[in-house]
Amino acid sequence: MNDQVKLEAGALGLGESVVMGVAGTAPAYSIEITTSTIVATAGVLSPASVLACGLIMFGIAFAFIHLNRALASAGTSYAWVTMVFGRTLGFFAGWSLLVLCCVFMVSAMIPAANATLLVFAPRLMNNVHWVTLVAALWLTAVSVVVVKGIKLTSYVQVALTLVEAVILLVIIVAAFLVFPKAPAHPFSWQWFSPLAFSPKTFANGALVAIFFYYGWDVTLNLSEETRDPNRTPGRATFWAMLFLMAFFLVFITITLLGLSDAEIQHFNTNIIFAIAEKLFGKTWGYVAIVAVLLSTVGTVETQMLQFTRMLFAKARNGVLHPRYARLHPRWQTPHIAIFFIWAIGLVLLLVSSYLPTINVILQDSIAAIGFQICFYLGLTGLACAWHYRALAAAGWAAVTHVWWPAVSGVFLFFIALYSIPTFDWVTNVVGLGGIAIGVVPLLLNRRQPALAS
Repeated sequence: MNDQVKLEAGALGLGESVVMGVAGTAPAYSIEITTSTIVATAGVLSPASVLACGLIMFGIAFAFIHLNRALASAGTSYAWVTMVFGRTLGFFAGWSLLVLCCVFMVSAMIPAANATLLVFAPRLMNNVHWVTLVAALWLTAVSVVVVKGIKLTSYVQVALTLVEAVILLVIIVAAFLVFPKAPAHPFSWQWFSPLAFSPKTFANGALVAIFFYYGWDVTLNLSEETRDPNRTPGRATFWAMLFLMAFFLVFITITLLGLSDAEIQHFNTNIIFAIAEKLFGKTWGYVAIVAVLLSTVGTVETQMLQFTRMLFAKARNGVLHPRYARLHPRWQTPHIAIFFIWAIGLVLLLVSSYLPTINVILQDSIAAIGFQICFYLGLTGLACAWHYRALAAAGWAAVTHVWWPAVSGVFLFFIALYSIPTFDWVTNVVGLGGIAIGVVPLLLNRRQPALAS
C-alpha cells in the first residue's frame, strides 16, 4: 500500500477501541427500542435469549479476532472472506455491510431527531419537516466530526459514551435497590436458562436478540488506525463483548423486575424512560431520553465509520471505484466516501419528509438489516473456521478458531433463512434485494485496477 492510501496509523489505543466497540452497539438505544419486542416474543425467558445469542455472537467475535491477527484490514469481512472463499463472496460480505449501514444510519436519525425535539421543543415533535431538519443537522454534525479525523471522532465518542454510562449506571443501581422489594415479575434463575425454550420460541427470540449485539465489529474496521493493529482491536473486541453481554442481561432483568407486561407493551420503545420515571419521577425520565439520544448519535457515528472504512477498503482493492479510496491530505480520512454517505442520507431524509410511504419503508427496513447482519457475520464465522481448519483437533485453539465460529456462522444462516417467511414483502425486498443489487457494482468494477499496495 502506498502512502496515499494509508489511514492514520496508531491513532487509537485499547481504551478508545473498547469504547468504539461498546458504542457501536448503542446500548441505550438497543434497550430502548428492542426490549418490548423481545419480551413480547420470549417473555421472562428474554434474558436467556440474550445470553444464548451473546454466546453465539462471541463465536463470531473470535472469528474477527483471529482473522484480524492474520490480516488487519479496514475491510474486515470483505477482506477475510475474499482471502478464504474468493472475490465474489468477499464482495457480497462487504456489500451487505454497506447496505445495512446506510439503512440503519438514516433510520436511526429519525428517533434521534424525535428525542431532541422531545427534550427541547416537544410541541414540534409531530411536525415532519422539523423532525427532518433536526435529523439532517445531526447527520451533518456527525459527518463533520468523522471527516475531521479518527482522533477527534474517538474523543467525541468517549465523551458521549461516558455521559450515557453515568446516567445508565445510576438507573441500574437504583433499580436493584427498589424493584426487588415488589417485583412486577417474581425473580427466577430460570430466566437465564436456554434449556427452558421450545425450539420455535428460541428461534423467534433469537431473531430479536441478535439485533442487540450488532455494531461491536467497528473496532476491527478501525484496525489500520489502531496501535498494534493485529492484536489491540481483538483485545478490545473481547472486552467490549463481555461488557455488552453483562449490560444487556442486567437491563433486561431490571425491566422484568420493574415493569409489568402491560407497562412494557404500553411504553414500547421508551423502556428506559419508563424505568427512570418509575424510579425518580418524570424529570429523570427526560434525563434517560438524553442517554438514548447520545447512544443513538454515537452509533450513527460508528456506522458511518464502518461504512466509509468498508467503502475505502473495497475501492482501494479495485472492486469499487477508486475515488472512494482517496484520503484527505490533512485528516487522512476517506472524505469522498464520507461525503457520499452524507449526501445519500440527506436525500433519503428529504424524500421521506414529503412521501410518508418512504418514511414507513425506512422504519420497517430496520428489520431487514437483521438478515444482512446474519449474512456477513455468518460468512465471516465460516471463513475463520475454514482458514484455521488445520487446528480442528488442537484443544482450546480448535474451539475458538474452528468449532465455535463455525457453529455460530451456521446458526446465523439458519436464523436468516428462518426469518424470511416472517417478513413482509417490503422487508424482504430491502433485506434480500439490498444484497442482490450488489451484482451491478460487482460486474461494473470487475476490471477496475486496484490502487498500489
